[in-house]
Amino acid sequence: MAKSSAVENNKRRRRLVDSYAAKRAALKAIIMNKELPMEERFKAQLKLNELPRNSAKNRIRNRCEISGRPRGFYRKLRMSRIALRELGSFGKIPGLVKSSW
Repeated sequence: MAKSSAVENNKRRRRLVDSYAAKRAALKAIIMNKELPMEERFKAQLKLNELPRNSAKNRIRNRCEISGRPRGFYRKLRMSRIALRELGSFGKIPGLVKSSW
C-alpha cells in the first residue's frame, strides 16, 4: 500500500488540473499563435507561469485505484499488476485466468 499522503497529493493534483484546464489551454493558444504581437504572447507566458505548478497535466502520476502503487500500472484497467493478479486469483475479473506452472 502506498503512503496515503502520496495518494492524496495525486488526487489534489487531479482536481487542480480539472479546474485550471480551460484557462491553461486559452493561455497556451495565445502563446502558440505566431500572428499575435510578441508583447501579448510574452504577457500570456507570464500569466501561465503564475498558475500553480500542480495544475499541469504532466504532474499527475498514474496510480493503482486499489493500492495506490505507482509502478507496474495498466492504464486500461487503472490498477497495478499486483492488484490485477490478486483479483484474478479470486475470480473477480471476468475472463482472466491466473497462469501457474
